[in-house]
Amino acid sequence: MDKHDLKKEIAKLVMQELKTSGLLINEYNKVPVSVSARHLHLCKEDLEALFGKGYELTVEKEISQPGQYAAKEKVTLITDKGKIENIRVLGPLRNKTQIELTKSEARTLGLNLEVRNSGDLANTSGVTIKGPKGSIELKEGVIIADRHIHMTPEDAENYDVKNGQKVSVVVNGKKGGVLSNVTIRVNPRYKLDFHIDTDDANAFLIQNGDLLELVK
Repeated sequence: MDKHDLKKEIAKLVMQELKTSGLLINEYNKVPVSVSARHLHLCKEDLEALFGKGYELTVEKEISQPGQYAAKEKVTLITDKGKIENIRVLGPLRNKTQIELTKSEARTLGLNLEVRNSGDLANTSGVTIKGPKGSIELKEGVIIADRHIHMTPEDAENYDVKNGQKVSVVVNGKKGGVLSNVTIRVNPRYKLDFHIDTDDANAFLIQNGDLLELVK
């Protein structure tokens, strides 16, 4: 163990002892919020089918998680019940196309969507996606994203939670309440952030950047 690791281990033990003795109030109970509007992630094959051979996404702005961005490109979602225009693409490209909507937006399309973790797309709903150069029939991949908190391993240690753990988040204010079934996602590439969709944000009057209380 080198000098740096030894200092970290000593600091960790001291903090644990202070918390156990009641001399220190846990500062790691607040999480910042990012409200996630409807969007989709595209694989390379689907991107080219919608926008043309060899097409590359154009960065509009960076978003909360490192390396991810909102692209300038938008598409239209179509079913036999309705359509929603101006669905923004997020980058970079993924291995499989995934569309994230709210329950309210799903009703517009006549879809009965499941709440799923990102990437868990088996046996989910499909939709027609229309771009400027073509359309595709997506067989599956449309979901309501679960509530989740991005954390680094160090964050997870500080908050005393584990990857995949379910926690709750308390909202104060005139329309306060508890957001339950929030999934902890841990990865060294992540930045601390609590992601909810616009239905949740509107119901609890939550805004981007609000600090909310994590409870276990």
